[in-house]
Amino acid sequence: MAGLTVATCQFPVGADVARNSRYVLRQMGFARQQRADVAHFPEACLSGYAGSDFPSYDGFGWGLLERVTRRVVALAGELGLWVVLGSTHRLTGDHKPHNSLYIIGRDGSIVDRYDKRFCAGDPEERSGDLAHYTPGDHPSVFTINGVRCGALICHDYRYPELYREYKRHDVELIFHSYHAAHMSPATVAEIRAVIGEHLQRLNPSGTYPGITMPAMMTAQAAANHVWISCPNSSARESCWGAFFVRADGVTTGRLPRNRTGVLISTVDTEATLYDSTAEWRSRAMNGVFHSGTLVHDARSQQRTQL
Repeated sequence: MAGLTVATCQFPVGADVARNSRYVLRQMGFARQQRADVAHFPEACLSGYAGSDFPSYDGFGWGLLERVTRRVVALAGELGLWVVLGSTHRLTGDHKPHNSLYIIGRDGSIVDRYDKRFCAGDPEERSGDLAHYTPGDHPSVFTINGVRCGALICHDYRYPELYREYKRHDVELIFHSYHAAHMSPATVAEIRAVIGEHLQRLNPSGTYPGITMPAMMTAQAAANHVWISCPNSSARESCWGAFFVRADGVTTGRLPRNRTGVLISTVDTEATLYDSTAEWRSRAMNGVFHSGTLVHDARSQQRTQL
């Protein structure tokens, strides 16, 4: 079997870097006790998330963040555990930092770093992520236990081209970290009002993240036949609990929202799973947008006649 065991972790991410680190270190230990091969954490879980957990990086404790990151890297080596760690990567001068996932190997080395490419915000970069972060420019592809993996962060989910890009790299498992949490009651009420109270019963959640993020993960798993790990911050108000999706689009586990926890899932890339697009996916990816064989027929061309 080509596979691995994933620990999808959630805890109440906040502005206190030292407190965040204690959660990370503790959940890494628990993941290893559960014989997980990799622990996967939410977006910005170590540093906290600018604009949500704290207002800006003015006066931010970069020295503390580096020290606790080194502890995480060292513990990964001690435990023999891969870690996909949400944090912030400082740049030089006046450049805003990256919103990043550090890919830490079981030998205690940083194998790669994924930087969030689609940061939400306006074109003038004065709102959303772009007010605080510099977007990245690359995919990250790495292999764990023979399984080819990729990484994405939160708002990247709205761009299916990124999933297709990873599929072209033969990726089988995507670590997609989120921070859809720490929303004030006023913000939740505002979103619910925009969606419409009369539509609440028709949807699984009262917020846009709660409706669209899990739905898109199901769709991307099924459309691309990839497994997806989806951790989230559990800081109140959290829009959804961490979950895991099989390559056929079936959710195999889910944690309660607003509660700390670790979800253990097993990936078996050789399992026989339903995939209705297997025969034609590569054709669509190459710009041929039909299955089967086309025919030349006058009645086929006459599109305004019975």
